[in-house]
Amino acid sequence: MQQAIEIWWEYIMCEGIIIAGNLIVDYVKKIDTYPKIGMLCNVMSVKRSVGGCAANTSIDIAKIDGEVPLSVLGSVGSDENGRYIIKELARNNIDVSGIIVKEDVDTSFTDVMTESDGENRTFFHARGANALFGFDDIDFGKIKADIFHIGYALLLDCFDGEDDEYGTVMAKTLAKVQGMGCKTSIDVVSENSDRYSKIVTPSLRYCNYAILNEIESSLICGIPVRNDAGEILHNNIREVCERMFYLGVKDIVCIHAPEGGWHMDNAGQYKFVPSLCLPNGYIKGSVGAGDAFCAGMLYSIYNEFDAEYSLRIAVTAAASSLSFENAIDGMVPLSKLIQLEAKYPNQTF
Repeated sequence: MQQAIEIWWEYIMCEGIIIAGNLIVDYVKKIDTYPKIGMLCNVMSVKRSVGGCAANTSIDIAKIDGEVPLSVLGSVGSDENGRYIIKELARNNIDVSGIIVKEDVDTSFTDVMTESDGENRTFFHARGANALFGFDDIDFGKIKADIFHIGYALLLDCFDGEDDEYGTVMAKTLAKVQGMGCKTSIDVVSENSDRYSKIVTPSLRYCNYAILNEIESSLICGIPVRNDAGEILHNNIREVCERMFYLGVKDIVCIHAPEGGWHMDNAGQYKFVPSLCLPNGYIKGSVGAGDAFCAGMLYSIYNEFDAEYSLRIAVTAAASSLSFENAIDGMVPLSKLIQLEAKYPNQTF
């Protein structure tokens, strides 16, 4: 990873990264145990934080390297939570001029019920203003970026809607942005449904990069990635990456899981980097680990790092995120990610 930071200092700054999609307020609630239906559990603490793809990923990149130009597109309600999100983004020097304030609707929020061990969490989500954010809210004339990343598919009602020509409105959006010469990227929310093929697949034809977890990618492709014992099937992960290219992804497929990260490029070059071996008690919450991995990968793609360095940055960013209960406070600058990787070696499989 040291090479990565040396490469960065030689890099000539380009136009940056736009991240569009979900803007959420997370109420992270630590509970002693998840109760059965009709039973009680104890809420041990409640903390508010920003959440959602657009907020988490952009702030994480800003914390990794404050010199990367970042913009966010999305919508919030005309309420205190909406003002809170905009303030937090602006505080991290992120351009918020593309955020639309919707009247007479609440800002989206999620109750994140995190069990006391920090590893298991359950989400209770109110779509709010995110459900109203759509194609017409984007001023395409102002899009000047190297990468346009959007998420989460399956949790943006307007973008998940059907389009006669492209399949979905999100696919239409990505096609338009890609046609403007901007590289495109997608992230997906994990849900227990059969909607993946219908809603996500059309967008893949207009994606340069797809950064997904093992559950999402498995459901898109219809290929199992774990055996009956819950163990990862590495050969199937490779098959999933190949299938994603067949479905239309142009440049890079990246899959992440608790075990680590996998990277395949359009030449078929394939790489796996395991997660860091973290000590007992390190993990305080996992609500932002996926977005942190995504932030590390987008940052690396932006800087044209090779596959191994990109994965090392991404898995270390995820590990850093795990050190806090909320989605963003665990992220640190690249120099400290390097120190974290040196302190906790990668797992062996």
